[in-house]
Amino acid sequence: MTAPPVGGRPGAPHTTLLAGDAADERLLAQVHPAGWRNPTPAPRYHLVVVGAGTGGLVTAAAAAGLGARVALVERSLMGGDCLNVGCVPSKSVIRAARAWQDARAAAERFGGPRAEGDGDFAAVMERLRGVRAGLAPVDGAPRFRGLGVDVFLGDARFVGPDAVEVDGARLAFRRAVIAAGARAAVPDVPGLRDSAYYTNETIFSLARRPAHLVVLGAGPIGCELAQAFARLGARVTLLDRGTRVLDRDDAEAAAIVERALTRDGVAVVHGAELTRVDARGAESTLHVRQGGRERTFDTDALLVAVGRAPNVDGLGLEAAGVRYDARRGVAVDDRLRTSNRRVYAVGDVCSALKFTHAADFQARLVVQNALFFGRGRASALVTPWVTYTSPEVAQVGLTRETAATARVAVDEVTVPFAEVDRAVIDDETEGFCRVLLARGSGRIVGATLVGAHAGETIGEVTLAMTNRLGLGAIGRTMHPYPTQSEALRKAADAWARRKLTPRVQGLFAGYFRVVR
Repeated sequence: MTAPPVGGRPGAPHTTLLAGDAADERLLAQVHPAGWRNPTPAPRYHLVVVGAGTGGLVTAAAAAGLGARVALVERSLMGGDCLNVGCVPSKSVIRAARAWQDARAAAERFGGPRAEGDGDFAAVMERLRGVRAGLAPVDGAPRFRGLGVDVFLGDARFVGPDAVEVDGARLAFRRAVIAAGARAAVPDVPGLRDSAYYTNETIFSLARRPAHLVVLGAGPIGCELAQAFARLGARVTLLDRGTRVLDRDDAEAAAIVERALTRDGVAVVHGAELTRVDARGAESTLHVRQGGRERTFDTDALLVAVGRAPNVDGLGLEAAGVRYDARRGVAVDDRLRTSNRRVYAVGDVCSALKFTHAADFQARLVVQNALFFGRGRASALVTPWVTYTSPEVAQVGLTRETAATARVAVDEVTVPFAEVDRAVIDDETEGFCRVLLARGSGRIVGATLVGAHAGETIGEVTLAMTNRLGLGAIGRTMHPYPTQSEALRKAADAWARRKLTPRVQGLFAGYFRVVR
């Protein structure tokens, strides 16, 4: 076989992996081994899975573990975005950036030693590659072959309603799952595609710190990496077409994140529309329209982070009778079944919730629904999400804004982290815990947490919502002291106190007048 495509886009000057790098060679040995020989296809598979990102890997492993004959096809790097160009590398960079920031602030915040001089950006990226390579075996081709999965490396294309072709080999199936994922969306701006821009698929190949990084897009990826690179010593400008960062999250939470970005040195420019890019080798001049005036920004690194586009091209979906849309991806029903009753889809290729953990749980549903006549519904999944800025923003269910838009009547309980002892001890009081309840009840319909450990805490709310436990159940649960998760217990206590109305207080007073 030929070497795998490792670039983020065809002809891109920056690639996902570094040629000759020892860690990246170890990664490739797992996720796209040189000399890999595809197996001889079985006469018919119970399940053919197209795409070896999180959704595809979970689907294949679960089905094979139950005894099904499974084929898994990947055209690029097994592990998909999460391992190679998403969760793992981005959180590695974010963790290093937080360490750098903590070192700078140690003297002022905690009387610690004063950090002198600059850090080693190249070492940050080297560690990233080492972490990624160390985790790769879990997602690698050798492991999945050991699980009994027939792993095919190459381009998959449907050639009928019940067959996929890979490098001339025909894989007949009883059921198939499309888990082809998504890629970074790139806007149609004059000069952009001819410039040396980066996306999340290529930014982690950097070995030298940019002098001026411009980030296009103020969603989760844009905000996370803008803050991380600023903390790592780069000058950073964040260009946002809207009026605030993180426009899908709670507005008050987003405002806290924006203040943190600004404090860390990120120049946030709202109402900014990129109109043209003039490329000069590795450098570019960006022409931006903002509020009726033209501005220019010179940069040696442009990160495009304006959203995701589903990978539907080249799959032969027409031959399979699978309906799809270039923007929304593969059309599925609530059971994740496509217009072809034999074919299902999971993850970023079909879902508006483009998260690794969402793909994971959709895959579990699909194994039940496709192979065992299950009737699991994607709409029944309670899906949290986290933006890993400092402070983190974690969300599950409704926000204030989405509740108002949907005209859902809610009661709200908000606990500032300034009232949580552990947050005060840790000097992490910026943020809050907000729980939304169905009006007049303790049923949780949403929660927003903004804080240093928001991502670790949101799981408790998700557990309660998934199992239909109200806020009262959280209040009855003993939380260790001191922890920041006590914010949830405090929210429950605050809600319980609201039920102590004047009438109820009067009844208690009458009771104690009688009892001697």
